[in-house]
Amino acid sequence: MEKLFITDYVTIIDKIEHLDPLKYGKTRNYVDGDVTYLSPYISRGVISTKQILEKLLAKGYKISEIASFVKELCWRDYFQRVGQVKNLNQEIKQPQHIVLNSKIPKAIVNALTGITGIDNAINQLYNNGYMHNHCRMYTASVVCNIAKSHWLQPAQWMYYHLLDGDWASNACSWQWVAAANSSKKYFANQENINKYTHTNQTNTFLDTSYEVLEQLETPAALLATQKLVLETTLPETALLTIDPNLPAFIYNYYNLDPLWHSDEPANRILLLEPDFFKAYPVSKKCVDFMLALSKNIQGLQLYAGSFDSLVKEHHLTNIYYKEHPLNIGYTGNIEERDFIAAEVSGYFPSFFSYWKKIEKHLK
Repeated sequence: MEKLFITDYVTIIDKIEHLDPLKYGKTRNYVDGDVTYLSPYISRGVISTKQILEKLLAKGYKISEIASFVKELCWRDYFQRVGQVKNLNQEIKQPQHIVLNSKIPKAIVNALTGITGIDNAINQLYNNGYMHNHCRMYTASVVCNIAKSHWLQPAQWMYYHLLDGDWASNACSWQWVAAANSSKKYFANQENINKYTHTNQTNTFLDTSYEVLEQLETPAALLATQKLVLETTLPETALLTIDPNLPAFIYNYYNLDPLWHSDEPANRILLLEPDFFKAYPVSKKCVDFMLALSKNIQGLQLYAGSFDSLVKEHHLTNIYYKEHPLNIGYTGNIEERDFIAAEVSGYFPSFFSYWKKIEKHLK
């Protein structure tokens, strides 16, 4: 985890300075492609998609030559916009078709599907909190469209382990694969997986044509399922020292921005709500990663408890926080997050329709 995902803010910014969006566009689909590894910092609110794009444009890149990379940034913004409007715990467009269970295949949890590219990716997820985007799609396709498990609990499983866990991106993507947020289920056969994961398997249950895959009965290896119990252990926190004459800036799992009002004297509080982590549990690796990132914010104090109890116990009045759909029950002064195009908001039924609006803004 330390090698892939350092937590020092200066080094994170340096990663942006050295990224190559042209190489990214050519190789990103391969598991060893020139991907940025910036997604955990975007998800935790340390940096923004807008910040990354502005740095690239300042270096002289043109939108047209780095369109592949810009689209990936905009996909993240798009999912956030969907999350602002839709309940992502429910099907966005239509019910998932053909659901045999609402659990998760044991073979997925144990990384024993027999598909080496997928099993390797699951082990990497457990070891360092990362999974290549193509492998996320492969995994979701096997779960939802081959094993025919409902998307929700498996999506929670993946989110639990991902350092870049973002519920909007995760839920929308799983639903897209399962055709609950798209017009057609996503399938990947063995040939496709071999190509992008550099494996050379044959005679697996995926080693067939797409026409056969779409009609495939669930293989024996995927029939056994289990219900997961996912829990988060939050750190114990010391008593807060609050200056009643200063505003209170509330940080959380989705906002760890070191530059947010950094030049203003303030009470800075990292709010860890037990109810939030009960609804959206994450692993110890994710908690540790969050805490390490929080050290970039000078004077930040931790509070484990509800927003209401924080306000009442410490008589907070002048409160500031960043907008996020999962900030349930927050009150005070709400500030917008940094989107590439803040004026392009609301629900778009497809990324294509959203991107057409973004293109006009970028021009």
